[in-house]
Amino acid sequence: MSREKKQNLPALTAAAMMAAVLCVLGPLSVPIGPVPIAMGNFAVSLAAWLLGPRYGALSVAAYLLLGGVGVPVFAGYAAGAAVLLGPTGGYLIGYLAQAVIGGWAVERAGGRMVWSALGLVAGVAVCYAFGTAWFIVQMGCTLPYALTVCVLPFIPFDLVKIGLASALGSLLRRSLTGAGLLPH
Repeated sequence: MSREKKQNLPALTAAAMMAAVLCVLGPLSVPIGPVPIAMGNFAVSLAAWLLGPRYGALSVAAYLLLGGVGVPVFAGYAAGAAVLLGPTGGYLIGYLAQAVIGGWAVERAGGRMVWSALGLVAGVAVCYAFGTAWFIVQMGCTLPYALTVCVLPFIPFDLVKIGLASALGSLLRRSLTGAGLLPH
């Protein structure tokens, strides 16, 4: 095995593990309307903290692929292409942008908590934008309605999840990098 492939192995393994974490946490949700309060975006924020933009997005892509082919890993144990193409599918696809933006911010901030958390907020905001636009197209509704049912109720919960992911991610990143289980 080449040296480059050996160096990528811990990152690929970590991406696979985070995809598994997404698959475990993603289905956990509380339905409050057309969009549930889900733990998936917490796991995406954690993946961004631990893996950075490239491997964080890879873990999300693996999760989306598994859910898209029928493994029940989406909120409420839903699965299939119909979920990805349905009214809330834009939020799931938005997880990719959330992982890239959040991971980029964590890397650029050198893992400093406040700046990294602000980057995660920006990633969630882009996820909201993508998901809300898709919801409007799918449902034929207005922006104010979509914001009322798809964004505003979730902001406090998502801020808490970002705080938790930042605290846990910071701790785990230092520990796992020091143990050689994550790339520097």
